[in-house]
Amino acid sequence: MSRFERPVVVKVTRHAAERIVFEVSDAAAILLRDFPRQTEKRRQAMDACLRVLRGESHPPAARRAFVAAALEAKILRND
Repeated sequence: MSRFERPVVVKVTRHAAERIVFEVSDAAAILLRDFPRQTEKRRQAMDACLRVLRGESHPPAARRAFVAAALEAKILRND
């Protein structure tokens, strides 16, 4: 299981509930399905999550990339 040391809280749409992201796989799913637009930071975060899921990297790298992409997309609620 690939978990973040600290969860990341995002709010994908104005009407959606906040989502508490503990797992790298959940972050990847949000990047894939729920992100408002394609950006370089989103692509980097997706790549970082996939590297962790393949066992080629560690969760902190994916968390940093996911936070950066969420910040850029203005959906980050904590860090």
